[in-house]
Amino acid sequence: LVAAARLHGADQAVANWLASGRPLPAFGHKLYAEGDPRARALLKLLPELQPHAALAAAAEAQAGELPNIDFALTALAAAHELPDDAPFILFALGRCVGWLAHALEQVQAQRPIRPRARYVGPSAGTC
Repeated sequence: LVAAARLHGADQAVANWLASGRPLPAFGHKLYAEGDPRARALLKLLPELQPHAALAAAAEAQAGELPNIDFALTALAAAHELPDDAPFILFALGRCVGWLAHALEQVQAQRPIRPRARYVGPSAGTC
């Protein structure tokens, strides 16, 4: 999408993408209907980049979609001239830090934090 925006402009790139019937990559998030707060926070810290800023405006105008964390990490990588795979690595690093923080919290609390699932398998010692 970024490459298409550089060639044809952001408005045309978004229009062409939407006309193909594909969802816009790096826009929208099923858990954040009002916009991804992680993306919003990160994008505020970055200089306005083109075509990223124009893509964000075009996606909102044409599809009602706001940038998600994937978009923000791509903009961050572009702003700092990082390699093409940097957004994936940055996402993974952030996820790992979060997992470590949860593990430390659980060790300190001596119990699991916010369990969202219940084990429904065999009882202990019945296998």
